[in-house]
Amino acid sequence: MSVVHLPKVNELGFFEIRLESIGGLGANLAGKMLAEAGVEGAGLNGVSFSSYGSEKKGSPVKAHIRFCDLNTPIRDTSPVERPHVVSIFHEALAKTVNVVSGIYADSTVLINSQKSPEQLKDVMNMLGGTIAVIDATGIALAEKNRVNMAMIGAMFRLCPFLDPDTMKDVIRKSLGTKYPQSVTSAINTFERGFNEVTIQEFPLMDGLSMPEFIRADTPVLGYETQSIGGVITNPGNSFLKDLSISRSGMMPHFVLDDCIHCAQCDTVCPDFCFVWEEQPDKKGRPQMFLKGIDFQYCKGCLKCIEACPTDALSKVLEVEGAADAQTIKHVFDLV
Repeated sequence: MSVVHLPKVNELGFFEIRLESIGGLGANLAGKMLAEAGVEGAGLNGVSFSSYGSEKKGSPVKAHIRFCDLNTPIRDTSPVERPHVVSIFHEALAKTVNVVSGIYADSTVLINSQKSPEQLKDVMNMLGGTIAVIDATGIALAEKNRVNMAMIGAMFRLCPFLDPDTMKDVIRKSLGTKYPQSVTSAINTFERGFNEVTIQEFPLMDGLSMPEFIRADTPVLGYETQSIGGVITNPGNSFLKDLSISRSGMMPHFVLDDCIHCAQCDTVCPDFCFVWEEQPDKKGRPQMFLKGIDFQYCKGCLKCIEACPTDALSKVLEVEGAADAQTIKHVFDLV
């Protein structure tokens, strides 16, 4: 095994990667597999660990990976705050999470998206750096595999010191025992991620500089900046909460003409997504009729589709703006 040299390191000698994701997309496993490929295939020291709040599908998750040469000990297990590579498994995370926090002027940001790098530069509010784009969700659906395999493939393209053949061996070893039927599709997904990623560099414009780095654990609201009375401005149970970042690529599609208003969908929905209105039925009796879905609260669990006895609900691939165009808003009486 030949020992490789890292393209850049920080003051401690580390090349650092941060994965920004939601629970269920496999970022934790992706981080472990990346670290294993760097240690076994590149002769590097490496470590991987994850951080998250509630351990459930749809919740924000971060995975942290550090690489260094064999002469540099790894005694730092704090979160990666100044990443050389950021991999964003879910584009919508940028709505609520500063996914590009701490990047350098020459950092690379990989995004699972169907947009162009130019469009994403504005979405991510980046002044400069390299943006790489991969339609990991589309690839995963086509290959009947998971988003993380396509994202790993793209990251290997961005980290040339990592050997793709080593990663394929890691995939075979990790999945071969429990899920042998998925090995071929996982490798195909990995290879497509490696080959189909689009990369574009955006140099800093003259006169601009990267914003001063602020530690991620510095509280936004402190004793000098909190609201009067210590008001919690973003409570987890607020009707203002936006759950759209939890959707992992698929969303329910509602056809009103096929609906029999049986409420089976509302019975299984965990997040108050369905909007009803009282109207007279054919005999003039009051009855609740389903108007549509409020996608602000829909996290894409798709339980409603399984419960629907007609073809009124089906799952479709979510594209930009589709949920906003189809949403029917709840009307809350706050008096």
